Amino acid sequence: MSDIEDFDDDSRGSGDEAQLQAYLPSSFGRKAAETDFEAQIERTRRPAWKAATDEAKKGKGGDDDSDSNSDSGSDISDDEDDLDRYPLSHELVFKTHEKAVTSVSLDPNGARMVTGSRDCTVKLYDFASMTPTTLRAFKSVDPWQTTKAASTTESHPVNHVAFHPQAASVMLCITAHPQAKILSRDGEVLTEFVKGDMYLRDMRNTKGHVGEIATGAWHPTDRETCVTAGADSTLRIWDVNNKRSQRDVIVFKSRAAGLAGRSRMTAVAWGAPPSGAGDTMLVAAALDGSLVLYSGNGGPYTRPSAEVRDAHAPNTWTSGIDISADGRMVVTRGGDGLIKLWDTRKFKQPLVTVSHASTADRFPMSSIRYGPNSTSILVGSVDGSLHVLNPGNLRPEVVTPVTPGSALVVAEWHAKLNQVVTGSANGETHILYDPERSLRAAADIVRRAPKKRHIDDDSTLTMDQSVGISGDNIVVPGSQPAVRRRKDGVSNTGKSYDPRRPAMPQQTPFMHNRPDEKSIEKNIPLSRMLHEDPREELLKYAEAAKKDPIFTAAYRDTAPVTEYAELSDDEDAPDKKRVKR
Repeated sequence: MSDIEDFDDDSRGSGDEAQLQAYLPSSFGRKAAETDFEAQIERTRRPAWKAATDEAKKGKGGDDDSDSNSDSGSDISDDEDDLDRYPLSHELVFKTHEKAVTSVSLDPNGARMVTGSRDCTVKLYDFASMTPTTLRAFKSVDPWQTTKAASTTESHPVNHVAFHPQAASVMLCITAHPQAKILSRDGEVLTEFVKGDMYLRDMRNTKGHVGEIATGAWHPTDRETCVTAGADSTLRIWDVNNKRSQRDVIVFKSRAAGLAGRSRMTAVAWGAPPSGAGDTMLVAAALDGSLVLYSGNGGPYTRPSAEVRDAHAPNTWTSGIDISADGRMVVTRGGDGLIKLWDTRKFKQPLVTVSHASTADRFPMSSIRYGPNSTSILVGSVDGSLHVLNPGNLRPEVVTPVTPGSALVVAEWHAKLNQVVTGSANGETHILYDPERSLRAAADIVRRAPKKRHIDDDSTLTMDQSVGISGDNIVVPGSQPAVRRRKDGVSNTGKSYDPRRPAMPQQTPFMHNRPDEKSIEKNIPLSRMLHEDPREELLKYAEAAKKDPIFTAAYRDTAPVTEYAELSDDEDAPDKKRVKR
């Protein structure tokens, strides 16, 4: 037998074969690295939620005896089911605002998110264009910079911004100013409501607010109606198609002593029953501690349907109000450190009252919101934790830290996405989700391949948000049309509002060269008069004017002496003619 026949194929190990197959390429061309989506999802897992889940398992485990294994196992499964109801296991962090986030909202379809901040900007996010490495807003808007009538230097903090609950094309934007705005889904100003006459005493006669607007709300069913609450002690109902005047005015008359019948309106909510058969209701809170309820179906709004004078402590800011899905319950968050639950059918005393540290002294727009189907209540805390309360007794079912050390201002739970969005005082926006039970938005972002990192991906380093040009871009003066320069922040005189852009010089005879004095006197008429004193030049002709007057020379011979009627001191002046009546 030859040496070849003596060779045994089995002598080669299977491990060598696996190494050889791994070394040899499986296809031609450049091989792209595959994305590990499970690792991406795991990186977004919240350690605080995992620790809370493990702690709950240990607390429900009981003894290690075999007899109690079945009971402890059932307790653990029940506890896990309770925790799985809340999509809080994973999170995505958006850090774009420079100051506290005062408002967050998602459109009804869950395709876009909008945030407002104290840095006077509104930022828009499109979930379809995001990847795990590009978590940033696609547009930043200053509502007052986009208004043609407003000054370019005027800006106001954003108090409230919200999509319509049924229309994803419009947003209600409220800043610290008497005029509210309606924005499109791309951040363009569609409507700017009128400002009222501040010199009128009767607020029913003004066509708009005369004081700062604190907050607002959309009509639950009508896409063209919204309400705003202002410091002029009024609630004003607007039609988005009519910016010249409000549709209705609700004047709140305070009964507290020393306020002269006026009090700032701090919060408002507009709710409706799920069937739509009943009347809608407006619930508002005032700075004097009052809580008022109005019927929201067309008025008249001369008198509230129900009123509670001491709902919260006077002179404390009631920052949050929300109405349950069935329209029967109202929850309020007061500046006195209390959360109260009210029944609209017996609107006199609160059903439940619990203590909860308020952040309204620093952040008057702190919110409290019902979850989907009113099965829970979301509220933030001073230490940066998210509290999920039971809607029946207001006891915390889940307390999880989101931004430790920084107050959590606002929180929203989107029913269709099953995701929670929070805004904090440190400028961060967090989206909490569950990869198994949440749909789209954050759940889709973590399942996309990350974009190749580049220096241009960081807009804070390479993009000037005010003018929309990169940091190393060379701006040539006069290279843009005059109309575009004015639109992009350049005045008609050529002076730029952007300090990085040079000013356009005016067209003068001195622009191209520097002529001498002789050429200046020759080419520019009367240029010699620039260095003369006009008084001295006129006094040269004073003597000549007396000797040879030009305008009065004709009267030298005809009227050399001026003749007037002479009256003595004893004579009285002639009486004036009486006017016939």
